[in-house]
Amino acid sequence: MMLQGKVALVTGGRGGIGRAICARFLREGATVYAGDLTPEGSLVGSDEQARFVALDVTSETAVRAVMDQLAADQRCLDILVNAAGIEIEKTIEHTTLEEWNRSFAVNVTGTFLTCKYALPLLRKSSGASIINFGSYDGFIADPGLAAYCATKGAVHALTRAMACDHGPEGIRVNAICPGYIDTPMLQSFFSGDGSGGGGKSVDQLQQAVRDVHPTRRYGTPEDVANLVNWLASDEARYASGQLWVLDGGLSAQVQQMRL
Repeated sequence: MMLQGKVALVTGGRGGIGRAICARFLREGATVYAGDLTPEGSLVGSDEQARFVALDVTSETAVRAVMDQLAADQRCLDILVNAAGIEIEKTIEHTTLEEWNRSFAVNVTGTFLTCKYALPLLRKSSGASIINFGSYDGFIADPGLAAYCATKGAVHALTRAMACDHGPEGIRVNAICPGYIDTPMLQSFFSGDGSGGGGKSVDQLQQAVRDVHPTRRYGTPEDVANLVNWLASDEARYASGQLWVLDGGLSAQVQQMRL
């Protein structure tokens, strides 16, 4: 088992990707804490024995409380995964300041807060790993996702900065940059105004998204969990400061050449 004896905290641990990460970590022998707003999160289903901790990543008080709990329960923290995130499907013209600030509060400030207050515990590990969640939308843009794209670009830059700052302390920092992954967020995108669907059915949009990928499918939470698991493990001990794109080859192609 790749993570035997390690302690992990996964924010957004009751969401689609977060649950898959928690389940994989547990199978690999880790002690796992799933931080989220509610035990149910965005999916209905049984817990895979991850320890739930109530966590609002936008609240400094809540983040500090969770780290205090981890300090009381465990010797250290070996793995921090920042999977909590939200998406707003609007152009900037139609995005309110409140929506803009909320996007940055969850996606960027939440990552900042959890990393900041986890550092004392991560320093006690013999080889700690932070895994943030960016997006391929931090490199290129989908239409109608302006605030989301901006937040993911910020996470990418923050990841590199933290890798430089904390690498000498034995803390590796990487970011996963997924493309289309089959989660409640993706299904919401298919049915939302930001999809650019032009009146097409959800089934038609799903097939169109599959067709545009070189692999002819979009990803699953388990696909993401596989890469996260490797980055969390000692096998990835030389991997740090990188943005790992996981998008089925979507961003590798020149779109206009497919016409």
